[in-house]
Amino acid sequence: MNKILSLLLFFLSSTAFAQLKVANIFGDHMVLQRDKPIHVWGWNTPNEKVQVQFNGESYQTSTDTDGNWSLLLGSASADLKPLTMEISDRDENVSFSDILMGEVWLCSGQSNMEWKVWNVDNWAEEVKNGNHPLIRHILIPKATAFTPEKDFSDMEWEVCNPKTVGDFTAVGYFFARKLSQDLGVPVGLVNSAWGGSHVETWISKSAMLTSEVLKDYVESMPTDRAASDIKMEKKTIERFHGSKDFDITTLNEQDYLKPTYDFSDWTAIGPMGSWDWKGVPSFRGTVYIQKTLELTAEQAESISEVSFGETTGDIAFYVNGKLVNQGYHEDLIKFKIPHGVWKAGENSLLVKFSANRGPENTDLGLSHGADKYKLSFADSSIPLMDSDWKARPSWDAPRKYKPWMNNEGTLCYNAMIAPVVGLGLKGVLWYQGESNAGRAYDYRKAFPLLINDWRNKWKEELPFFWVQLSSYGAFNDSNSGSDWAELREAQSMALKLPKTGEVVTIDIGNPKDIHPRNKQDVGLRMALSAEKVAYGKNIVFSGPTFKSMKVKGKRAVLSFDNVGGGLKVNNKYGNLEGFEIAGADKKFYFAESKIIGNTVGVSHPMIKAPKAVRYGWSNSPVDANLFNKKNLPASPFRTDSWKGITEDSHFE
Repeated sequence: MNKILSLLLFFLSSTAFAQLKVANIFGDHMVLQRDKPIHVWGWNTPNEKVQVQFNGESYQTSTDTDGNWSLLLGSASADLKPLTMEISDRDENVSFSDILMGEVWLCSGQSNMEWKVWNVDNWAEEVKNGNHPLIRHILIPKATAFTPEKDFSDMEWEVCNPKTVGDFTAVGYFFARKLSQDLGVPVGLVNSAWGGSHVETWISKSAMLTSEVLKDYVESMPTDRAASDIKMEKKTIERFHGSKDFDITTLNEQDYLKPTYDFSDWTAIGPMGSWDWKGVPSFRGTVYIQKTLELTAEQAESISEVSFGETTGDIAFYVNGKLVNQGYHEDLIKFKIPHGVWKAGENSLLVKFSANRGPENTDLGLSHGADKYKLSFADSSIPLMDSDWKARPSWDAPRKYKPWMNNEGTLCYNAMIAPVVGLGLKGVLWYQGESNAGRAYDYRKAFPLLINDWRNKWKEELPFFWVQLSSYGAFNDSNSGSDWAELREAQSMALKLPKTGEVVTIDIGNPKDIHPRNKQDVGLRMALSAEKVAYGKNIVFSGPTFKSMKVKGKRAVLSFDNVGGGLKVNNKYGNLEGFEIAGADKKFYFAESKIIGNTVGVSHPMIKAPKAVRYGWSNSPVDANLFNKKNLPASPFRTDSWKGITEDSHFE
């Protein structure tokens, strides 16, 4: 009996501690890259045999002393017939079903790549018609790490249907829909994107060490969360006090309540919305904001009402240093102030509020529209969000720093790219750059560095396609400069790398929305680039791109590649717009421009000897209307190399 019990315990212990694990990128419904050896990997106890059966073949290996195992399976052509995969050791078996062979694309970048089908134009119709079982999608969870991770939190591949497609990356989905229809093959989308992320967070440390613009940063970057928090604290102190070395212990917050306190050296900030995007990234704590209000004698003697939007944190209001309201408000904030509290002339309204309640690391900031913030009297009101407030953190209150993708470089690469390195891919789709516009000049180096980094990690020259920044923000000219135009230029420069393509979208953007909702045309144009560059189709895949400039008298004549059957003006009046011209003084004028065959002639009465021409050189080049006859827009460009406005800004 004891012998039987001993044998039973031995059996239970040997099976209970078996640890057969397959990387989470593999699962039911996945698409594997056709026509390439299939790399499968995972973990187990050291020196354990692992067997994989797939597509009628059997493969075997053993784990190393650290428990890693890896196998290269034979390649397979595209197949609409579902396959299964069995992974086993002596005790355990893991199986995956409904596997298709096709084209696998990694979709990465920031929010416009992350943007879901639920949020696009005509989303209800798109979701209703989203029954494409050959398209599969897996979402890599948002995470950060200071060293490369082996795996990510378990997620599932999803088959495209009306119940699932709403959560797919919209650009990736519309790309896959076009590609699958044209090629007749399954398409798998690996969605690894994070809104607001900088390009530097997606680059590996080893690649940064080779970079002339990032080497100094990465050699001194924090290596853990605690060190990063100290760095973020210093950045926050610098944001509000002008120096990272400012001694915050010298501050006495009771001074803020004195009627004579001078707020003039506080930092201007718009308190509405997440402060992560207002130069206070990841700070979670309590802040003061202050505004000076001018009241008449009649207003000062009246009963007034404060309307102050919404926050789920604690909030307190002081008028001329006197507490008038405090606490937690479940609904929109509204309260009365009796007469006699305000005074005729200048008044100080000081507001102290904490980070929002909710999930851990919920953003700091106030919500609702500007019309919900006002000081009302019987017959008049004063808007409270018509201009910035003065702001400063409460350094006496508890605070912390949220772990997020932009605290340091490499963090998203380590947690969201490294775990899938080695997965068979056809190529990469990239939509990012908005967060790097202020450092556009360095993007000339950082973006190609990322492309080459990922190609080196995959050990192959993966086709790489990206979306050029769309139109967003104010319309401005070359004399005032444009960081978004400089970022577009940096993106275009990466076309020097082989097997690359760029999607121009200035015509389908929204100057008032950084997330344009027309993702259908973005995906379609990206598919055209892929079909030309990655699949060798003989098609027009790009709008006109600048080739050369010749000066003929007072006119600059521009030549283009990718004319696609000819150049055309894309408006009903036939007026070609979007061009600027300058002489040696570098002063630009909006030009008179005209299509002449497959060239464009540009001139202005003030310019006798043209030196430079620019096209679409604006944050929102809404007037730019040069297209080819395949209805693809020309890419913004400049013919000069004069210093821009971002050359002195660097990642730190």
